[in-house]
Amino acid sequence: MTIDLIRPTDLPAGHRRTVHVDVTIPRPTTLPATYRAAARILAANGLHQGDYFPNALSDIRTPYTSRPLSISAALRCAVEGDPRSYSLLADEALAVLALRLEVDGEGPEYGDIFALESHVDGWADVEGRTTECAVAVLYAAADATAVSL
Repeated sequence: MTIDLIRPTDLPAGHRRTVHVDVTIPRPTTLPATYRAAARILAANGLHQGDYFPNALSDIRTPYTSRPLSISAALRCAVEGDPRSYSLLADEALAVLALRLEVDGEGPEYGDIFALESHVDGWADVEGRTTECAVAVLYAAADATAVSL
């Protein structure tokens, strides 16, 4: 990420100029922080339904954090910066979230992480599901896990 900073006396005449500085954004290390980071990604870019993200094969220049993402992809992207990367924290976040959600009145089928991820995506892919709904669920999960820790 690049941030523009302006210093008051960069030039001899006292004029200002823009200086580009690269800042590394810290990755979340807890469940509540993971849910909040994923919620911010979705709020900024939107919820994508049906797949991890749009234009998976044709758009390699747009950073993942600037694309609409599924909830699963947003959680993975928040932790690792790449929605296709797997980590224990992202997997735990998906598992805990899956247990909070119902699809057609049913909870998740217990199995591997892919079944839990499929359940979360099934919830998000319901017709009429909005970005606001997904963001609200992620913030609610963040608040619930913050209390239970």
